[in-house]
Amino acid sequence: MDIREITPDYHVSPQISAEDVAAIKEAGFVRIICNRPDAEVPPSHRASAIEAAAQAAGIEFEVLPLTHQTMTPDNVARQTEMSQASGPVLAYCASGTRCSVIWALGQAGQHSADDILAQTAAAGYDLGNLRPMLESKITRS
Repeated sequence: MDIREITPDYHVSPQISAEDVAAIKEAGFVRIICNRPDAEVPPSHRASAIEAAAQAAGIEFEVLPLTHQTMTPDNVARQTEMSQASGPVLAYCASGTRCSVIWALGQAGQHSADDILAQTAAAGYDLGNLRPMLESKITRS
């Protein structure tokens, strides 16, 4: 597993497996968000398999499959809402990039583009191409 901290309460990861859930629980995560569509993975890694393991471990599980086309304002708001929990949240997709992008979009208007991009860069995700969108959203807020 390659869990990367964006904030103390929001972490991202590439694809996880049901076998990873025990370590995720041990690390203190209280919610997992699946941002990867089932069509991208084999049955063993589909959301339902991870969800069953999460529920057995007592971890909340949410599904919000994201693609370029579904990175909508409604889904940004939904992800932001799902990211609020009583403890740390882990969001995963193929590489962690989609989870970082949707987090960044949800922060626009609350933080500067520089701060948002610095946080994602510190986690290893260069989202500099989002700067115009973040700045546009910030000036409209």
